Amino acid sequence: MKRVIGLTGGVGSGKSRILEILKEEYGAEVIQADEVAKRLEEPGQEGYQRIIEALGTEFLDEDKSINRGKLSHLIFKDQTALKTINSIIHPLVWKAVKEQIAASGSSLIVVEAALLTKNVDDIYDELWYVYTSRDNRIRRLAENRGYTAEKSISIMDSQPREQEFFSCASQVIDNNKSLDDVRKQLKEILS
Repeated sequence: MKRVIGLTGGVGSGKSRILEILKEEYGAEVIQADEVAKRLEEPGQEGYQRIIEALGTEFLDEDKSINRGKLSHLIFKDQTALKTINSIIHPLVWKAVKEQIAASGSSLIVVEAALLTKNVDDIYDELWYVYTSRDNRIRRLAENRGYTAEKSISIMDSQPREQEFFSCASQVIDNNKSLDDVRKQLKEILS
């Protein structure tokens, strides 16, 4: 029997580290929604075609691939474009994720996405939220990605509030302490 876990948390919460532990120490198959979306946005893929039809070609590179920086600039200054992209890509991503889960031979599958919500709960059996304080997230983003505090705060403020994550979560992993502490929590949850 497959156990499918949705893993979510805000930027800088430490989801990647937890995914590594689940993969390396528990043999989990990890599916990252952002990576699925990137594949769907490659030339020749359905997402690519539908984005071009909806938003034009001004964000394409010479090789006709999507320039992520230009597309990000477009969607963050134009809420309509953002809604259009989301309405195209999200259903395709969740369809592809479901197909990948169905084809998987793994008994533990973790689907990671920054914005997992209850409306896709038919995909996973339980939803885990990685909680990390804002201060720790800002510090980590500065150390790991070179982000300024202003940039980190701007990104965090554009994401759902902690209360929304807490209200959807069946498990909360507190990622404010050591990796050993996280390992203890994972062991307890998975046993």
